Amino acid sequence: MTDHTPGDAAPPPPLLRRSELATPATNDRMFPKAAGSAADLVFLDLEDAVAPALREQARGKAVRALNEYDWGTTVRSVRINGIGTRWAYGDIIEIVTGARENLDALIIPKVTAARDVWWVDTLLTQIEQTIGLSRRIRLEVLIEDVAGIAHAEEIATASPRLDALILGAGDLSVSQGARVDTNFAPRDPYPGDFWHYARLKVVTAARIGGLLAIDSPFPDYKDAAGYEREARWSATLGFNGKWAIHPSQIDIANRVYGPTAEEIVRARRNLAAYREAEARGLGATGVDGQLVDAAHVKLAEAVLTQAAEIERRTGQSLG
Repeated sequence: MTDHTPGDAAPPPPLLRRSELATPATNDRMFPKAAGSAADLVFLDLEDAVAPALREQARGKAVRALNEYDWGTTVRSVRINGIGTRWAYGDIIEIVTGARENLDALIIPKVTAARDVWWVDTLLTQIEQTIGLSRRIRLEVLIEDVAGIAHAEEIATASPRLDALILGAGDLSVSQGARVDTNFAPRDPYPGDFWHYARLKVVTAARIGGLLAIDSPFPDYKDAAGYEREARWSATLGFNGKWAIHPSQIDIANRVYGPTAEEIVRARRNLAAYREAEARGLGATGVDGQLVDAAHVKLAEAVLTQAAEIERRTGQSLG
């Protein structure tokens, strides 16, 4: 997930992907709004959001958007077409050679096996060497097919370029023959979270690969409560963020997948209590009637690390 090697002065800061905003690469008027949004990552979409007849034309629009707008600390990404299509190689070549240092990552859709990631990785390496890029383009992959679910672990370890696995419930619905509505919810009553198995597979594979896990889009952007409910379900499982198909979903994702002020206070308190106990030769202690041991220290450190990175990137104090 990182480029850190022994001997470096310090590891790179942790990744933030609480919100990933989708923006059609053909919609020029949305570019400045996307660039100025609070999304941790924005991807310009060359795939599903673009009519097939316009996909080659959309590449140039994406390059101009990446080069001409100030994206601040937002991660700049492009979703290419699937590698089984006639557009994929052209997408990669034109976007990378055109945007160069103004592109941070590519998103690969419909990944079904490690070889799909290897193909993109190899092509990127050749392009980077040819044009002399100073840093590597990162990758995120969409798991949106039953084969992708089955091979999620090998996909997650396929390339050192990988940052995240993304669950794509829409195409996965088709692949598994699920009976769902246009919001990817079951048409008939279903006990529990309909996507629990797929979510657990993706987050487990992501952790095996040392990657982030990003939850599916929620098409009904007017249903803010529904979006937040789904986000909280996936965050509870360990997901790090969620796609936003509308700017109104960004703030919800940023809030749900970030630590609360209460969590930060508790993390600081537990960490301080443990360090004090450790100095007295103890391996555990109690805080407000609850055990605090080494596992709680890891949880506290993870919360505080994320909070510090959010504050660094956004200037927002979380408490």
